[in-house]
Amino acid sequence: MSKGFRVAIVGATGAVGQELMAVLQERKFPVTDLKLLASARSHGKKLYFCDEELTVSQAKADSFRGVDIAFFAGGAVSKELVPEAVKRGAVAIDNSSAFRLDADVPLVVPEVNPEDVEKHKGVISNPNCSTIIFVVPLNPIHRIAGVKRAVVTTMQAVSGAGKEALDELLLQTRQTLAQERIEPQVFNYQIAFNLIPHIDVFGDNGYSREEMKLVNETRKILHDPEIQITATTVRVPVLRSHSESVNIETEKALTVEEAREVLSNAPGIVVQDDPENLEYPMPLFTSGRDEVFVGRIRKDFSQEQGLNIWIAADQLRKGAATNAVQIAELLISRNLV
Repeated sequence: MSKGFRVAIVGATGAVGQELMAVLQERKFPVTDLKLLASARSHGKKLYFCDEELTVSQAKADSFRGVDIAFFAGGAVSKELVPEAVKRGAVAIDNSSAFRLDADVPLVVPEVNPEDVEKHKGVISNPNCSTIIFVVPLNPIHRIAGVKRAVVTTMQAVSGAGKEALDELLLQTRQTLAQERIEPQVFNYQIAFNLIPHIDVFGDNGYSREEMKLVNETRKILHDPEIQITATTVRVPVLRSHSESVNIETEKALTVEEAREVLSNAPGIVVQDDPENLEYPMPLFTSGRDEVFVGRIRKDFSQEQGLNIWIAADQLRKGAATNAVQIAELLISRNLV
């Protein structure tokens, strides 16, 4: 990656945008010019990248002139501005749900389906955070034993809903301890000392849109529409990093030892599985990390070819910013930008 690239970040002042800046700097991404873009209310704000003060500009169609790679941190603006970025010659890596299920748009997790970047026509979608965290360990098991069915329950940190949600948890925690009145603003109910089994809007089938993202995006990433997946997504009073409890039924028999070995050798995974010494993944200790942590690997004794695993990973990093930067690195390594 010796050549330098002109990069734009749309949504630079938000949680994912800030992580994108940090990851680009940490991974020494070859940026020769960085444009920080956001909504009109953030125009003129100052941010630092590699000790250089940069000014945030309002994101407009002509903001992408001369840009090689445009990261979109998520939000409704993607529908309008991603096509404008592509029209001006940039490759757009989009963290919103706008294009994820479009047949012509690759949906990429570099540890799982890196070859799909070859098919891009200017846009590559970053999957939903809970999907990324789910498919990284599911893929090696699927390759060796064939996943027939998976049941996943997510426990999603409040920061996945943005800075306002994070602030609300901290405020409500203080209010609860002080026995003060709580009036939820971001969530429908109090989140402090509570769980809310509801993320995004509900559909006619009784599942939320967040739950259906796990189903549909996983099938697309793995190129297997036959995998049976069911999901329940839960918002929990955790600041950062999502956790997932996953039950897997495989086509071929797979022992716990075989599963542990294949997961230990898979890219992007850290196996932390020593119950006797109380070692297992937890969101507190995976925050700020780029790997997906897997533990509690055990036989599901209720079915012949069943397996249970527990997953935890930082949804702002691997679940969003890091995955997006890894996609950009793939494009560069394959001379696709």
